[in-house]
Amino acid sequence: MNKPLILCDCSGTNPIDTDRLAALTNRPCSKLHSALCTDEVEVAAAAIAKGEVTICCTQEGRFFSELAAELGAPEPEYLDLRDRAGWTTDEGDLIPKMSALIAESALTVPAAKTVDVHSHGLCLVIGPAKTALPAAEKLQDTLGVTVLLTDQGDAPMHRGFDVIRGDLKRATGALGQFQVHIDALQQLDITGRNWAWTTARDGGQSDCDIILDLTGGTPLFPAPEKREGYLRPDPKDLNAVADAVFTASQLVGTFEKPLYIRAEPLLCAHSRASQTGCNRCLDVCPTGAITSQGDHVSVDPMACAGCGSCAALCPSGALTYDAPPTDSLFVRVQTLARAFAAAGGTAPRLLVVNAHGSEMIQLAARFDRGLPADVVPMEVEALNSFGHAEILAALAAGFAKVDILLSPKVERAVQQRELDLAIAISGPDSASLLDLSDPDALSNAMFAATAPAAIATPIRPIGTRRQITRQAAKALAPQADHLQLPEGAPYGAVLVDTGACSLCLSCVSLCPSGALGDNEDKPQLRFQEDACLQCGICANTCPEQAITYEPRLNLTDTALSQAVVHEEEPFECVECGTPFGVKSTIDKITEKLAGKHAMFATSNAARMIQMCDDCRVAAQYHQQSAPMSGAARPKVRTTDDYLSKRRDH
Repeated sequence: MNKPLILCDCSGTNPIDTDRLAALTNRPCSKLHSALCTDEVEVAAAAIAKGEVTICCTQEGRFFSELAAELGAPEPEYLDLRDRAGWTTDEGDLIPKMSALIAESALTVPAAKTVDVHSHGLCLVIGPAKTALPAAEKLQDTLGVTVLLTDQGDAPMHRGFDVIRGDLKRATGALGQFQVHIDALQQLDITGRNWAWTTARDGGQSDCDIILDLTGGTPLFPAPEKREGYLRPDPKDLNAVADAVFTASQLVGTFEKPLYIRAEPLLCAHSRASQTGCNRCLDVCPTGAITSQGDHVSVDPMACAGCGSCAALCPSGALTYDAPPTDSLFVRVQTLARAFAAAGGTAPRLLVVNAHGSEMIQLAARFDRGLPADVVPMEVEALNSFGHAEILAALAAGFAKVDILLSPKVERAVQQRELDLAIAISGPDSASLLDLSDPDALSNAMFAATAPAAIATPIRPIGTRRQITRQAAKALAPQADHLQLPEGAPYGAVLVDTGACSLCLSCVSLCPSGALGDNEDKPQLRFQEDACLQCGICANTCPEQAITYEPRLNLTDTALSQAVVHEEEPFECVECGTPFGVKSTIDKITEKLAGKHAMFATSNAARMIQMCDDCRVAAQYHQQSAPMSGAARPKVRTTDDYLSKRRDH
C-alpha cells in the first residue's frame, strides 16, 4: 500500500515540487503545506484521521503521534525530507534525492529479534565510603542496595541498605544477571549493641542486577560503556555521579535485549582438531562477548553490544548482523540507488551514518550549508557492520562514491580495514572515512569532494556477502583477472611448495570450507580459490610447512572450480599391484630404512615397505620368526581324556 505523503515546506524554507514528486514516486502527495504543526494543525488532524499516512517531518513526530492517539487513528510514519534533502544551499535538483529517500522509507525492514531481560533492582554500589554511601542513600528507596566499601570507612548505623567490605576480584554477566566474586569479604554483624565486622574470608560470591562502580579505577569489563547495567561515572564529577544514580534507579523491570548477531557454528573456521584458524572476531570484539568453544566461537548475547565488527570481518558468514538482518541493508542500498537514477539523477554519493551522524546532518542543515543534492544519507544501526561487501554493493548499484561518517563509539581500526579492502577491489577514491565532529566541517567536506564516475551499467548482486563481493568486483573491474588485496584479506590463493609437500592430505581433512580437496583415484591435492577463507588452518596443520597464502581476488571462472595444485605418481604394491601411497614418499622411506634399520635389515623385511597394508600383514604373519607367529596351540583336553587317565591308574 502506497501511503499518502503529507508534505510541509516548514514556513517556506523547504520548497518541494509536489506534482513531480508524486509522479516519480507513485505515491499520493498532499498539497505543499507550510505550518502543519501550528496554523494548519486541523489539516494534519484530518489527514491522520483518514488512515495510515507518512508525514514528511520528524521534528514534530511526538506532536503528531499524540494527535493520532487523541483521534484514535493509526500511528503515522515519519520521513525527514527537510534536513536530509531540502535544507541545503545547493541549487541543484533535489527531487532525485527526495525520491530515493521516499522509496527507502517504503521498505519493510524486519524487526530485530529480542530476548527479555529481567532486573529486580538489586544494585551493588562499589567505592570508598565518602562516595559510595551518599549514592546508596539516594537509591535505597527504589533499589535493593548493597554497598561494597573499598576502604576502611565506617558503615552507617541503619538498615536502609547492606554494607560489606572486600576485594572484588572479578565480575561477569550484564544487566539482570551480574555475578561478582569477592575475596577478604567482611559482613557487618548487626546483632547486639555494637555492630562489628566479621572475620575476612575469601571466595565470596553473589548475584546482582546493576553495578554502580564509583572506584574510579580499572573497569570491571572491557569497553565498560557498552556493558548494559554497568555504570562507571567519574567519582570526581558530581554531575556524572548524579546521572549514574538516576540511570540506576530506572533499571528495574523487564527490558528487551536485541539479539544483534546470528551465529552458524558449522560455518565457523576458528579451529579444527586443535589447529588454530580464524580469530578475527575474537581479536576485535570490544566487550569480550565472543569466546572460543573448540572448533567454533560462541557469542554471549547479554554481553554483546551490537557494534557489528565481528559480522563485517567474519570470512565464512558464521557470524552475521541480525538487528536488522544484513540482507535488508543490501536492499536499502540498492533501492536508494535505483530510485535516484529513476528520478533522473546521476552519479549519487552515499553517506553512511549512525544516529550520531544523523544528528550532525540535522545541525549542518539548520546552521550551515546542509548536504549537496547528490549526497544521499543512509542511517544504519551499527556503523561497523557496513563493511567491504556493503561498500562494493553500493558502488555496483550505481553510487559513485561511499563516504562513512565515523562516530565516537565506532571501532576505527575495523572500519579502516574494511575500507582498505573495498578500495583495493573498487579502486582509489571510491570510498572514504570521514572523521569529523563539527557539522560545518561535514558540510564543507561534502561540498568540496569530487567523486569519480559511477558504474555505467549498475547491477544488484545477491547472495552471501562473499558472493556479493565477487559479483560487485567483476562489475567494477570488468577487465581484471586478479586483484591484489591487503594482508589478512578473507580472499586469496593457497600456495603449495610442491618440493616439500608429501601429499599427506592432512590439510584436506581439516579445511573448514572445502576449498582443499583430494582425488580418490590418485595422489592429488586440489584447490578451489573462491571457497578459500584464508583462515590459516591448513598452513598451521601442514607438517612440512609447505603452505603459504596470497591475498587476492580471482575474478576468472577458474576460481569457481577445483584446480590441481600438486600431484604425484602413485606407488603400486610389489605383491598385488594395488596403488597405495606416493611413489616419491615410498622411495624416500625405502632409501632411509632398507638395510639401515634393524627391522628392515634383510631384503625380505625391506620389501615390506613397498607393500600395501593387506600384503604387509600377510607377509609379517607368514615370515620365519614372525612377531605374530608362535608354537602350535596345545590340544584341547576333553572329559574322555580325564576319564582315560583315571582308568590307566
